[in-house]
Amino acid sequence: FKTRPGRVLCKLPCSGEKEVDLAVQSAKAAFKIWSQMSGMERCRVMLEAARIIREQRDEIATMETINNGKSIFEARVDIDISWQCLEYYAGLAGSLAGEHIQLPGGSFGYTRREPLGVCVGIGAWNYPFQIACWKSGPALACGNAMVFKPSPFTPISVVRLAEIFTEAGVPKGLFNVVQGGAATGQFLCHHPDVAKISFTGSVPTGMKIMEMAAKGIKPVTLELGGKSPLIIFSDADLENAVKGALMANFLTQGEVCCNGTRVFVERKILDTFTKEVVKRTQKIKIGDPLLEDTRMGALINRPHLNRVQGFIKQAKEQGAEVLCGGDLYVPDDPKLKNGYYMRPCVLGNCKDDMTCVKEEIFGPVMAILPFDTEEEVVERANATKFGLAGGVFTRDIQKAHRVVAALKAGMCFINNYNVSPVELPFGGYKSSGFGRENGRAAIEYYSQLKTVCVEMGDVESVF
Repeated sequence: FKTRPGRVLCKLPCSGEKEVDLAVQSAKAAFKIWSQMSGMERCRVMLEAARIIREQRDEIATMETINNGKSIFEARVDIDISWQCLEYYAGLAGSLAGEHIQLPGGSFGYTRREPLGVCVGIGAWNYPFQIACWKSGPALACGNAMVFKPSPFTPISVVRLAEIFTEAGVPKGLFNVVQGGAATGQFLCHHPDVAKISFTGSVPTGMKIMEMAAKGIKPVTLELGGKSPLIIFSDADLENAVKGALMANFLTQGEVCCNGTRVFVERKILDTFTKEVVKRTQKIKIGDPLLEDTRMGALINRPHLNRVQGFIKQAKEQGAEVLCGGDLYVPDDPKLKNGYYMRPCVLGNCKDDMTCVKEEIFGPVMAILPFDTEEEVVERANATKFGLAGGVFTRDIQKAHRVVAALKAGMCFINNYNVSPVELPFGGYKSSGFGRENGRAAIEYYSQLKTVCVEMGDVESVF
């Protein structure tokens, strides 16, 4: 692999209705084998897949950087989270169980936790490999098969994951990859042999997937967009809060659904905080994502870069002040001149009704808003259609717990941000979707519960 900014890396044919059907039928056949294996047998195979990923970490991370444009530093973290995810669900695979319930007269009931069948995963382009592991980990642990469609902008690394699962010993076809855009996704959602759909992406696409799934009564998990609040109280450790704000806005070039892009700062520290954030933002190293010291790579493509810049232009027209960044960045290396780079942007003088504060930009743009009271900031933080995440920085732990309890968001952070261990459930409220990735909670969304009632005496009949 070599960095090729602005040029085609490879071409893949889109999977049509025929190819989608072949993938689903292949997964269906593999499901019959996999679902009959014991949890411990599945555990061993998944542990082997995790081992291979861990062993090939640097190679896969390089592939992901070229696939997506994020820094190699971040890509390695993504790959670490990926193998940890498979290890975690391998550990749960052998412990999945129902319960026994004693009934009168020696009768009893029990429950069985059973797999759904062929599950569909549809991924986003910001964390291609990691999202595929987040979805396939619990799906395979529960005994399901999966057909996965990556974003057409990042088609490469998920194919490597499919190869790794095969190398680890899953039945042939258990994890299949199909390539394509909206049409391919529609074929998957409408396929009669698909039992469940898990989607990560935009709200409008999530709505369409939910509508298509409804026609087949298929359960869905939707992990959609966000415009999350990050609340900085005046008693916070300033150094920590500044680092948290950078983590909440500039990871993966700002292309993160749970980013805390509405940064509410208590007025008495507004100037100090803003000055320090701007200073740190201007020092972020932009450029070739394969270099070890790069901390911000290229945005995903030209149309998206133009879209992000359009938000900044509109923000200025509506009265926001660009405190730093927001302009295109051209690296010194002539080989990178066609890359989709921009300087990370901090916006001041923001108001709650501005478009840059209300809409998800999905780029490296931070909006800073002052507040005066706890009650006020909670109300403003919740005044959004989204509800994916939220963060609080304060030394007052009672206040921290009080505020996160009041936030209408599925993932909250106290004195940190964008920390997503695989042990903890991840997902949103309101228009940010429903269902959960990660943690034990994901097991509920990749399995179904069967109740069995056993009568040990004569049937009591009313007839």
